[in-house]
Amino acid sequence: MSSLERRLIEVGVELLETKGPEHLGLREIARQAGVSHGAPRRYFPTHRLLLVAIAKAGLVDLTADLQRALPETGSAGMRLEQVALAYLEFAQRRPEMFRLMFRHDILADPQTSHSGQHLREIWLPLLAQITQVIETDFPGAGSADERALLLWTHVHGIATLATGLTLEPAGFQGQAPHLVQKAVEAQLTSPGRR
Repeated sequence: MSSLERRLIEVGVELLETKGPEHLGLREIARQAGVSHGAPRRYFPTHRLLLVAIAKAGLVDLTADLQRALPETGSAGMRLEQVALAYLEFAQRRPEMFRLMFRHDILADPQTSHSGQHLREIWLPLLAQITQVIETDFPGAGSADERALLLWTHVHGIATLATGLTLEPAGFQGQAPHLVQKAVEAQLTSPGRR
């Protein structure tokens, strides 16, 4: 990746997080980066490819945060709870990035593959690691792949509701971490133990 391409992505990330997605035009990013308005087109022929590159930067950051949060040792519940809480914290700290990273139009379109790597491939190794934790500590308690996906679905849903302030009117203001802990607990409790 060239230094200009990297700079354009950095400016895009900064604009997204300080001014919102409506400021993510190629011209505005070029202006903020101090280059001609046509310069970004060399790396991002379409606006969508620029959004994909920005989302990819966010996914890389999220994956790094989650890797740091996953302790090497400890119970599966504690390890997965730490990762789940880090996921929620990322969503709450960087809500605009979180929303962009999981936009269906970006994730689902194979034409948005940038630099030969589809966005979903960035976090698949982490999902595999979480699956391994579940499989190792809870053998025979159902499909580890299914439980990992259900856990991520619960945590992602809570994070999405928390960043959209949807939990507040429902009487759950400030309770997102508690809800995440309950989601982890629910996925680690086998049907036979309930």
